[in-house]
Formats: sequence, C-alpha cells, structure tokens
Amino acid sequence: MFGLLFMCLWLKLFGQANRYGCMKKEILATSVVLGLAAFALSAHEKPLKTVNYVDLKKYLGTWFEIAAFPQSFEKGCSCTSATYGLHTDGSIIVKNRCIKDGKLKVAEGRAVVTDKGVNSKLSVQFFWPFKGKYWIIDLAKDYSYAVVGHPNRKYLWILSRRPTLDDQTYNQLVVRAANKGFDVRHLVKTEQIGDLTGL
Repeated sequence: MFGLLFMCLWLKLFGQANRYGCMKKEILATSVVLGLAAFALSAHEKPLKTVNYVDLKKYLGTWFEIAAFPQSFEKGCSCTSATYGLHTDGSIIVKNRCIKDGKLKVAEGRAVVTDKGVNSKLSVQFFWPFKGKYWIIDLAKDYSYAVVGHPNRKYLWILSRRPTLDDQTYNQLVVRAANKGFDVRHLVKTEQIGDLTGL
C-alpha cells in the first residue's frame, strides 16, 4: 500500500499524477506519513519497550537488512546482513557484511546481553572502547523477522531471515515502529540481491 501511495507523490513532482489517477492517493499518502510522524513525536517521550523475551539460540544465525535509518558507517552499502554466533564465553560473535564500491566489506564485533533472563537488550562493540545499544523491539514468533532500535530512537533496523520481506509485513512493522516513537520517514530500504554469508 505504502509503495503505491508514495509512487503517486513521486508522479506529482513531474506533473503526471492526474494521468495515473493518483490525486486522491497522494492526499491519503501525505496524511498517512504526517500522521505517523505526529504519532512518533508524541510517543518519543515514552521509554522504549522491547519484546518480552528472546530465545538467543533461535535468534542466532543470519539476518538480512530490509530497511534502516541511514548511518554513516553503512553509507554506500548494499546486500547488508548480520550473522550472529555464540562464543564459548557466552558473548555473541557479530559479523556484518555488505557490498560497497563493488567489494565485500566485513566488520566483526561482540555483543553481550544486558538484561539477562529477557535477552532483548544487548550491547554491541566493534571498536574499543565504543559500544552501542541493540534493543530488539519487535520479533516474529517464528523468528522470521525482527526490528532493532536504540532507546534514543535515532537508529532503527528492520531485519528478515530472507533477503526480501513481503509488503504487508513490512508495512505493519513500520506502523508498529512509529507507534514506539520512531520517525519512520527516515527509513530507507536496503538493496538485497543475494546471500553473502558464504563469502
């Protein structure tokens, strides 16, 4: 739904909206976007809630980035994915991959659970002494998709076990993220063309 509505906004910029019968859709799209933004602003003041429980063994493995807030460390990346594995000391090994300038880029780090027993809040470190908060705020029952954010709401990732995610599920996740106070207007979909985990 959102893809069609935003297409109408794009056509409007080139004066072709009437030709495609998009005028009403354009108004609706504008209302939807502004409505989500307004809701996000009102929810931003509330503490960010995470999921009630994460089974870390089920969460391990590869996740593909479907969409995210643009970040400098991911600029120019496509086919972005993250693979998580369990270390002998109980921490989680993190391996991020992406294609940048036609080359495979890999970054390795470690993550530790900061709310043991619930496992929805983690601290991730790629470079000492810098750490980042990795909060799981949405998760499918079958662990087929996940949404990760930061309590300051300046970071957001929509992840899937597959390189693609159906539009209906994606749109539902976007709305739920907005309900949690994220300004989803900043979300940018990630180009995915294949699995890089074997590289």
